[in-house]
This record gives sequence, C-alpha cells and structure tokens, in this order.
Amino acid sequence: MLRTAENPIRLALLDDHAIVRHGLSNRFSKEPDLQVVGIYATGREMIGGLRVTPAEVLVVDYSLGPTEIDGINLLQVLKIKYPLSKILVASSHNNPATVELMMRAGAKGFVAKTEPLSAMIEAIRVIAAGGTYARGVEEDLPEEPGLPVAPDERAIDATAVLEAKEKNRSLSPREREVIRCCLDGMSVIEIAQKFSKSRKTISNQKQSAMSKLGLRTDSELFELREQGNDFI
Repeated sequence: MLRTAENPIRLALLDDHAIVRHGLSNRFSKEPDLQVVGIYATGREMIGGLRVTPAEVLVVDYSLGPTEIDGINLLQVLKIKYPLSKILVASSHNNPATVELMMRAGAKGFVAKTEPLSAMIEAIRVIAAGGTYARGVEEDLPEEPGLPVAPDERAIDATAVLEAKEKNRSLSPREREVIRCCLDGMSVIEIAQKFSKSRKTISNQKQSAMSKLGLRTDSELFELREQGNDFI
C-alpha cells in the first residue's frame, strides 16, 4: 500500500553521532510519507523510548560506543521487545558474514554507510511494506585456485561446536579477545585501534586463532557461533 502524509511510516533513529542523527532526521522530514518520531543516541535510550513512542521502522547504527550494547545483542533485544517494529541497519560493517548475522538477529534490511541516502529511503519503504532489503554488501572474495571445497566439506554441526570448545583452550587470552571482537562485527583495523596494536599483529593473532579452531573463513566462524554461541 502506498503511504501518504496522512498515513506516514513512523521512524525511530539510533546513531551515536549527533550530526548523523540530525542529518538523517532533516533528510527524512522532506519525504511526505516518512515521519521521524524518535531520535536516540544510545541503544538503551531507544529501548526505553519505544515504550512511549512506538515506531514502525527502526533505523539502527550497528557500531555504537564501547560502553554500548553490542550490535547483535541490541538487534535481538529490539526484536524481542518490539516485534512489530522492522529494523533497518546502517553500518560500515558490510562483509557478507556480518550482514547475514544481522539479518538472523532480526534486521529486515541493511544499507552500507557508503551508499547514498536515497538507498536508505528506498530501504525504509521496502521493509515497511513487508519486504527485505540489502545494499552495499561487499562481494565475497573468490576461492584460492587449487583449493576447491566440496559443498558439505565445511558444514558446521554440533560435533564441530564441541571440537571448537575443546580447541578454544589452546587460544591465548589475546587471540580469544580478537575472535570475540570479530564476532561483534569489528574489522581488523578497528580491533588494532582498540588494543593499540598494529594491523599486522591483530591479523596474525586472528589467523592463529582461526587455525587453532579449525576454521578458514569468517562465515564459518559466525556459523559456529550461531550453533553454539558460547563456544568461545
């Protein structure tokens, strides 16, 4: 159904940058079928504010401050507390595995922050109408030549989860922290900045941890977390 100024899509915005929040609000206010009813700087503010002022679509920044609820947990809380609200994630974390994890956690749409605002407006209208939307997801890198993988060769099951829990004991404390940060959707560069280490150091620690866990790709890591989220 086409929405109008008399029946607008009610929006709530969450971003920890004031300029972004108000920039989005000003842009959306120019669309006759969109109405911003809530603007929030923290996940806790949004969770509380939606009780008083419900919104149909929640435009959520995936990466908030270090003291904030992490992205996946926030999406899950919003989905449980406000099941009628549809979540659109805006993020610079646009690798396929992370986006898939967002969608599993409850998001109905994803728009990379590098995309134009027109894409976000389109996404809002699509998910408000009951659809799903993803734009700006980076392409998977091609497989290395000479290393074909059978479709079921890397299937993750309960046995793999148990094995990973066992292998987890061999990880160093820093390797464990790096993997946890990866599962929170952080890039190697962001992890390096968090721990004041070089990108090469963090990359080596991540690769070492992945090797110890018997994993080769981020997709396998996220799949393992889905099937046994306390494995690390």
